[in-house]
Amino acid sequence: MKDVTLLREEQFLCDKAFFSKNTAGRLSPVEPCPVRTEFQRDRDRITHCKSFRRLMHKMQVFLAPEGDHYRTRLTHTLEVTQIARTLARALCLNEDLAEAGALGHDLGHTPFGHSGERALNEICDGGFRHYEQSLRVVDKLEQNGAGLNLTYEVRDAILNHSGSGNPSTYEGKILLYADRIAYINHDIDDACRAGILTNDDIPTYISDVLGKTHSDRITTLVTAVIDHGVENGIGMNEPYGSLMNDLRTFMFQRVYTHPIAKSEDDKVMQMIAFLYTHFCHNPDAIPQEYRKYIDSDGISRVVADYIAGMTDRFAIGCFADLFVPKVWSYK
Repeated sequence: MKDVTLLREEQFLCDKAFFSKNTAGRLSPVEPCPVRTEFQRDRDRITHCKSFRRLMHKMQVFLAPEGDHYRTRLTHTLEVTQIARTLARALCLNEDLAEAGALGHDLGHTPFGHSGERALNEICDGGFRHYEQSLRVVDKLEQNGAGLNLTYEVRDAILNHSGSGNPSTYEGKILLYADRIAYINHDIDDACRAGILTNDDIPTYISDVLGKTHSDRITTLVTAVIDHGVENGIGMNEPYGSLMNDLRTFMFQRVYTHPIAKSEDDKVMQMIAFLYTHFCHNPDAIPQEYRKYIDSDGISRVVADYIAGMTDRFAIGCFADLFVPKVWSYK
């Protein structure tokens, strides 16, 4: 069965694709799986881990929104994965590698989205970047310290998925575009749901080209990456690349800094700071699965690990238990 999966790669993938048989391997060697390629195994390891499940309770843009249809970090991850697979298939690249990288790219993200990341970056020794934390999660923190033991190529895609990253594989480079296409467009959808935007607010010079609906914009941008091809690297044909960047700038101006979306930011920053200070001064209150790294990695990094692993509601509950007085009543 293993030979069949490898043969399928040889038959259908282009010469720019990364073949699973050429992987640089894992941090710890393992016996081959009889029915899955190495990248399929990575996909399964990620989707079965605790950090992946916690993404469902981490916000994307809006903190604890009133409604069931706003994106979470998990639904964002799934939308990125869908776009990454679509691009990989159309470009005859390795879908399994693209999928695994996409599924794991935000495993280290903080509660409260980029507000939580910014808070930890300001107070943690050495700073905090969610893509580096995602790699730390899969290498060290998951499985009670054993890590997920992923392949080099998937780890590389996770670490370099940010806009400034430079992945070593074409599949990793796909993730850069899939992530941006996904979050710009689903954040527009959520902003419209929240009453911050309407589709008519998008500048007409952008919407006339990219499309006036969520579906049309994604189709246009995905097609622009596919039409660019792979001969000159992964890219996006113009004018679509420039217009996508303009749309991202528009979102920063109208949504990401909007008073409704960011109304709780100051509270988040203060709450993260209180939690960080408390656990730095009370390391015995940190669970053993994190605390055991204090001697090797330092208290600051371990506290950041613990806080970054929290869901939004767990962090709020933890803060309430520590700092909000309980109502006393005589019984």
